[in-house]
Amino acid sequence: MSVLSLHSNFFRDMFSLPVPGSCDPSCSRQAGVNTNEEVDGCPLVVLHDSAEDLSNLLKALYYAGPEFKDNDQQDFQVVSGILRLSSKYLIDALREKALAHLSKAWPTTLEGWDAREDRARSYESDAGPPTTYLYPSPIAVINLAREVNAPSLLPSAFYDLSRYSYAKIFEASDDELLHRTRSPPLSLPDLQKLTLGKEASQHAVSALIQSLGTSPNNNSNYYHQHASSPSSPPSFGHRRKQSAGSRMCVSAAACRKDFGELVDLATQHYLMDRERGYSDPLYVAEELGQLKSVEFSECEACARSLETWATRERERIWNLIPLWFRLER
Repeated sequence: MSVLSLHSNFFRDMFSLPVPGSCDPSCSRQAGVNTNEEVDGCPLVVLHDSAEDLSNLLKALYYAGPEFKDNDQQDFQVVSGILRLSSKYLIDALREKALAHLSKAWPTTLEGWDAREDRARSYESDAGPPTTYLYPSPIAVINLAREVNAPSLLPSAFYDLSRYSYAKIFEASDDELLHRTRSPPLSLPDLQKLTLGKEASQHAVSALIQSLGTSPNNNSNYYHQHASSPSSPPSFGHRRKQSAGSRMCVSAAACRKDFGELVDLATQHYLMDRERGYSDPLYVAEELGQLKSVEFSECEACARSLETWATRERERIWNLIPLWFRLER
């Protein structure tokens, strides 16, 4: 009782109530205390929680904090249970630790997202089968965030889920999305948010490639509606006045040709073939920026222009994710 009362406002209030026998049966039932059963002379408190989750919660309280690991699927079972019960029983310090740990896999910053993706790619390349995933199902994360009121987890979880095809979301096999953490399906409101956001991310890939070859004033209506047009395209092949510390394109005709080929290649790969990136504009912008050393190896000015443009676009896209999935309403 002393340990639970020290960490939990819920149990502190429960144990401050009169002991069984000093009040009518209704008050002890409301507190969860069984007046008819004892364990080692102590009144029994009935908790309607998973035995596994409760065991992990008590271990975290008694052993000086939780032993969280690497945010993989097995770790998520432990962390989610602790987060669920620490929220339910008002154990604020433990809730904060669980949320901070989950935020490493479901971050709120682009820098955190890139670190997460690097780790996932490294794990999946070493794991072998293409159905081997490091992180739990984003569906499970969305449902958990709703249950414990943790909205900071939602943008990255919705974005991750939007990268899956609808067939994989709704018809996953035992080794795939829905069954990775035995998660129930999304609620209807969240399913609607996913559909709208997934469509927006696909539009973003098209607009991203289109903006490479057009003025910002000619971008798609989608971006005008959201007042968030792609930034000015890189100025490939354009000669500028030389000033102190600036660089100019050294081969305008060659760079314009390379630039045109880059747009055609991106269109074919990301829009026509629909390889990885079709629903992942952050990935597309990153890859386009990394092509600077391949497509423009002879022109440092154009290579830097492409890299700067891609970096700026990724920041813009990251900031739009909550809007895409209607998470700010």
